[in-house]
Amino acid sequence: MNNPHAFAPRHLGADDHAIAEMLAVTKHSTLDALADDAVPEAIRERKPLDLPGAATEAEALGELREKMERNIVARSFIGLGYYESITPPVIQRCIFENPGWYTAYTPYQAEIAQGRLEALLNFQTMVADLCGLDVANASLLDEGTAVAEAVTMCAGIKPKAKAVFVSERCHPQTIDVVKTRAEPVGLEIIVGDEATFDPTQCDNLLAIVVQYPDTTGEIMDHRSLIEKTHGAGGLVIMATDLLALTLLEPPGALGADVAVGSSQRFGIPLGNGGPHAAFLACRDSLKRKLPGRLVGVSQDRHGNPAFRLSLQTREQHIRRDKATSNICTAQVLLAVMASMYAVYHGPDRLRRIAEEVRRKTARLAESLATTGATVENAHFFDTLTVRGIPSAVTKARDAGFNLRDFGEDRFGISIDETTTESELNALANALTGNPASDADNTPDLPEGFSRKGRFLQHEVFNQFHTETEMLRYLRRLEGKDLALNHSMIPLGSCTMKLNAAAEMMPLSWPTVGRIHPFAPPEQREGYTSLAKDLEVWLAEICGMDATSLQPNAGSQGEYAGLLAIRQFHLSNGDSERDICLIPSSAHGTNPASAVMVGMKVVVVKCDDEGNIDEDDLRTKTEKHSSNLAALMITYPSTHGVFESSVKDICALIHEHGGQVYMDGANLNAQVGLCSPGAIGADVCHLNLHKTFCIPHGGGGPGVGPICVKAHLDPFLPGHRFSVSRRTPPVCAAPLGSASILVISWMYIRMMGGAELTKATKLAILNANYIAKRLEHFFPVLYRGESGCVAHECIIDLRPFKNDAGIEVEDVAKRLMDYGFHAPTMSWPVPGTLMIEPTESESKAELDRFCDAMISIHGEIRAIANGESDAKDNALKNAPHTAEEVVDDEWNHAYSRESAAFPIDWVRGAKFWPAVARIDNVYGDRNLVCSCPAVDEFVEEEKEEAVAS
Repeated sequence: MNNPHAFAPRHLGADDHAIAEMLAVTKHSTLDALADDAVPEAIRERKPLDLPGAATEAEALGELREKMERNIVARSFIGLGYYESITPPVIQRCIFENPGWYTAYTPYQAEIAQGRLEALLNFQTMVADLCGLDVANASLLDEGTAVAEAVTMCAGIKPKAKAVFVSERCHPQTIDVVKTRAEPVGLEIIVGDEATFDPTQCDNLLAIVVQYPDTTGEIMDHRSLIEKTHGAGGLVIMATDLLALTLLEPPGALGADVAVGSSQRFGIPLGNGGPHAAFLACRDSLKRKLPGRLVGVSQDRHGNPAFRLSLQTREQHIRRDKATSNICTAQVLLAVMASMYAVYHGPDRLRRIAEEVRRKTARLAESLATTGATVENAHFFDTLTVRGIPSAVTKARDAGFNLRDFGEDRFGISIDETTTESELNALANALTGNPASDADNTPDLPEGFSRKGRFLQHEVFNQFHTETEMLRYLRRLEGKDLALNHSMIPLGSCTMKLNAAAEMMPLSWPTVGRIHPFAPPEQREGYTSLAKDLEVWLAEICGMDATSLQPNAGSQGEYAGLLAIRQFHLSNGDSERDICLIPSSAHGTNPASAVMVGMKVVVVKCDDEGNIDEDDLRTKTEKHSSNLAALMITYPSTHGVFESSVKDICALIHEHGGQVYMDGANLNAQVGLCSPGAIGADVCHLNLHKTFCIPHGGGGPGVGPICVKAHLDPFLPGHRFSVSRRTPPVCAAPLGSASILVISWMYIRMMGGAELTKATKLAILNANYIAKRLEHFFPVLYRGESGCVAHECIIDLRPFKNDAGIEVEDVAKRLMDYGFHAPTMSWPVPGTLMIEPTESESKAELDRFCDAMISIHGEIRAIANGESDAKDNALKNAPHTAEEVVDDEWNHAYSRESAAFPIDWVRGAKFWPAVARIDNVYGDRNLVCSCPAVDEFVEEEKEEAVAS
């Protein structure tokens, strides 16, 4: 490739010289020779990918800009849970557009993730306080799925109850998602009028779901309904709006048990539906059933406060088919932005923003009423439902405004914080012939519904209200996190590769960010074209026939894929097919997803090499032949190996009437070399936040589309606001997290088929190079028949427990002193590290990592040989903070220098962990998952003054 502006050399970490050096170590003559050794001939594809040729960054950006300019950026007053909002520039520049925030990984290694964890604690505090409930999680995917998660959470609390009443005044897309999730697990959804529903007359009541304010904008008094529901033994789920709650009594005060919603209007772009951070808050008694992640406060080994993920953070990995949720990702980057929106504005400015929104809504209501139109709302916050103006939606659209169309001259208008005076007047003029009323006659809220008392009185929400202070606060937090802009993050199965700046730039374009997901189709033609490209490209890469981009996380992709299989069987009259075979090594979300679609999990053994035990598979397939629904496999295997018999395995399942679901977590080892479809899979999900360069964002966003064979195409998820299909949706917006699809579009467009294939080969080379360099120090588990690994390798640390008392966690924490994030720890095999370098890392970075591991091996041998103290050593005490190293007292049996600078190159780029090793047990026993309020700080200061 001679083009000096070609993108591939900027994405791929190794040039020809480095590739040759690494191939010499793996003992292969060429990349093709290595690929031939690693990938079984039976599945190897030789024809090139049928994709557009590679474009330069400038060419791809120009092409995408032209495409997205086909979107019409009208002012959308549609509402339905989606609002334009103002992203404060300091947050856009310092978080949204900052790789220090968006390239970080999920904060499982808490000592080097204190910045994100503090921001997420702020998010939890903000949500819990505004909702008037005890605890909130660290975000969910979107409002529709959050309500569905809340229903499932309640079902886990009351497993024998099956009836769920959902008010018809909830957002329609939410009702649809709840129906999708409820049907396979046998929950009965009753959609109706909350004014006439009597919980005491509902047999087997599990919960009710209401919206506050509701989808028409009305502020309903739910207190009597809530009281009756509790009297009937049911739980109350309230979908709500955080900005409205700055003025309204919170759900907790009204008696709700669970509150859910979206934080999108706290500074997050519309993005045609996502990504946005949903939330779920609940009473303290329910917190151990809370889905998703929960940040808590513990302490490090010096007794200093330290943040960490708490409780059931990865409960699907522990409980598997007993898990109440398959949620594995969150929307961390968006939750961080929403929390910082609240931090920057503080409670007073938030309330003023809400008051201004309500004041403008009231002025518009008065204008409409004076023309003879009927405003249906007795009480409102930001949304009006109106009748009596013929062709109102068309008139508004001609003036550049989108309204919600109920049909029959009934329409809705939702005002937001971005609504200007000129827009308000132009909208009023389009509908009434006159500008908006300038009278300030905002009606009182209904009696008992004005929020009492103060909120967000925690110190963090009352400090950083100037840009200078906010800028410094964000920089302090960023400095506590290790991200890809510092060093390699070699996590097996997580594929932390380059998220190129050119791929990220379009996210800030108005034509990407300012599109409402329910805007008229003719205003979303750019997104439609983008989606069509990706659907075709991904289907080609996967050897499939059709694609759905709707699932907005890998967990959602798993669910959507299995749901398509279930619906396929039902369409054939095979309702008895409900057995899902899953290897024992599978990712924990796999069995959780299978249960969520009503399947029964049967575990298949793995052999000593980590492959599926074919004898056990054959036995269980034959045993369950008449009931077999699916086999779920990951390929290459969870152990990082291309299993040579995979085609035979797929054929066996098909022979017995089942379908093959392939988890796409390891697709980065397949692109251009083989494909799920050619191997024999019927459906696969893809992690665009892994193989296709969407950044992890500190634990989200993600996108998990599914590709299917033609016979499953009719069962891909649809949406009521999409013209393409009418099957049930799996999330709230038709294209899920649509805005970040531009990242994967740019990646594929800039790489082209040949360079995508080279990327796969280089990912395999890098993994094999690391395996070769480390095999003399750490046993490498699980190789293919040729002795090669795939794109990742597993090294065994278990022998060192007996030899030196060193466990895998000690090595993981010691790597922090070397400036690295640990590889995936103790999965899929306890006591091991699973390493995935990806194609983006240079040979120099791979060597630095290998040198660090070899140096750590030397430290372990020194303990085993008695040269280092068995208890007081650098591994057991890792990581070491700057505060500890410069302290006047140093009582360790090893030097400060070896603690902080264990290898020479660390001196030039030292990353200091913010806290020492965290006590996880203490954190779970003393659970604190919100910030202390200002009053508490004041009380502590008084106590300290008295004590002194």
